[in-house]
Amino acid sequence: MGAFFRFEVHSPYRRFFSGEVEAVTLTLVDGEITVYARHSFFAAPVLAGILRIKDKNGTWKIAFVSGGILEVKGHNTILITDAAEWPEEIDRARAEQSRTAAEETIRTSIFKFESTAAETALRRAQFRIKLLDAAGL
Repeated sequence: MGAFFRFEVHSPYRRFFSGEVEAVTLTLVDGEITVYARHSFFAAPVLAGILRIKDKNGTWKIAFVSGGILEVKGHNTILITDAAEWPEEIDRARAEQSRTAAEETIRTSIFKFESTAAETALRRAQFRIKLLDAAGL
């Protein structure tokens, strides 16, 4: 068993997670990162994707995050995100509907801002579905 550190995930609606963990894995703008205790200090933007949390028992938990800012500082790591969801909180039908709508918008959009927003929505929907598949739901 390794060293532990405090990890918190906050969204505008709730404190999604708070606890002592061994590791956290998520996707930054320049690639995937795993944070362990005593990691060097930094702050970085996070992309929508799957958050993996290794608890004190060595068990990995998975969740969806919509992106945000990660701050690693001392023995505390904080993720501020627009949305975070455990697999059981995700509605598969709604995620698939969002994916279909985003794909249609990308295919038919005329303006760059429309396709950019649709690509972001598509990424969120794809990761929600991927999370459900990984969780067996």
